[in-house]
Amino acid sequence: MNRNREKPMPFVNIRITRESATAEQKRRLIQGVTDLLAEVLGKNPKTTFVIIDEVDTDNWGIGGESVTELRKK
Repeated sequence: MNRNREKPMPFVNIRITRESATAEQKRRLIQGVTDLLAEVLGKNPKTTFVIIDEVDTDNWGIGGESVTELRKK
C-alpha cells in the first residue's frame, strides 16, 4: 500500500425539488453534511464537497407521474 497517496475527498450530491429551500436552509445542509462526514468518517472539511441540485418538479417523477402532477392531487 502506498502511504503517500492522498485520501479521496468526499463528494456529496443532494437533490431536492426546486420549490422553497431558502439560502439559509441550503447553507445548513452543506454545513451539516460536512460536519457529519468529519465526525463519523474523520474527513477533512476543507476537502469535502457538497453540491445541491434543485430539480424542477416537472423533471422529477415518482411512480410514473411527475411531482408536479402528484402535488395537484
